[in-house]
Amino acid sequence: QLQASGGGLVQAGASLTLSCVVPRDMFNTYVVAWFRQAPGKEREFVAIVKATGDRYYSGSVRGRCTISKDSAKNTVNLEVNNVNREDTAVYYCAARGDGIYTESSQYYYWGQGTLVTVSS
Repeated sequence: QLQASGGGLVQAGASLTLSCVVPRDMFNTYVVAWFRQAPGKEREFVAIVKATGDRYYSGSVRGRCTISKDSAKNTVNLEVNNVNREDTAVYYCAARGDGIYTESSQYYYWGQGTLVTVSS
């Protein structure tokens, strides 16, 4: 039900923006989060935005990432600045009804993932 896009090959130090289309009935009421999974690693929390607009970030990306909602497009966007090779991963958006959770197992709805590859 969620659809993530915006991945691709990006040079270290550049910025990228990922988008997640969220169904209209979820957009104004659900919590939406971004996760990522690097090769050989577990899926990790990146950022979350509540229906109220409150935002939370993981310590590993705080200061470099911005999560935002675009009500005109029903998208939740993730901007990542000054990317480095550790940002290489498949990025997923996910949603749940309420609550702030950083564990991927707590999310019921998932997008298909979009691959980001950072080149040096």
